[in-house]
Amino acid sequence: MYQKTVLSHTDAMTIINTIRERAEADSLGLVAAVVDDHGELLALMRTDGGPLPSIMIAQNKAYTAVRERTESRKLGQRSKDEGFPMTNFGELRYITWGGGVPIEHEGVVIGAVGVSGLSEDEDVEVAKAGIAALG
Repeated sequence: MYQKTVLSHTDAMTIINTIRERAEADSLGLVAAVVDDHGELLALMRTDGGPLPSIMIAQNKAYTAVRERTESRKLGQRSKDEGFPMTNFGELRYITWGGGVPIEHEGVVIGAVGVSGLSEDEDVEVAKAGIAALG
């Protein structure tokens, strides 16, 4: 599936299709985004009932996760714990809610998934399920 350290379009669609199947089975309205190692969009899906604001939120969660090489929620928690404002990063796209999860292969972050529209815990769970489909 992986081509060394590159996340392919096929990989992105595997993630999206896994998330789509789960969303349809559970009647979940959500948005899922898959980005490459630079944070650029590879695939996006909005299911029936997926909130409109979640289109940008999902993309930005994935962008945050890949740029900082950590889950978006972990970055937000670190910001709170260490007392630094997110504005210190100079990046207006950063989102610190749960749902942005990096995709790693052999210790290298090669992309990320962002899910939005559910609770933070559910967003994280769905994103990780999509990544797990890569094997």
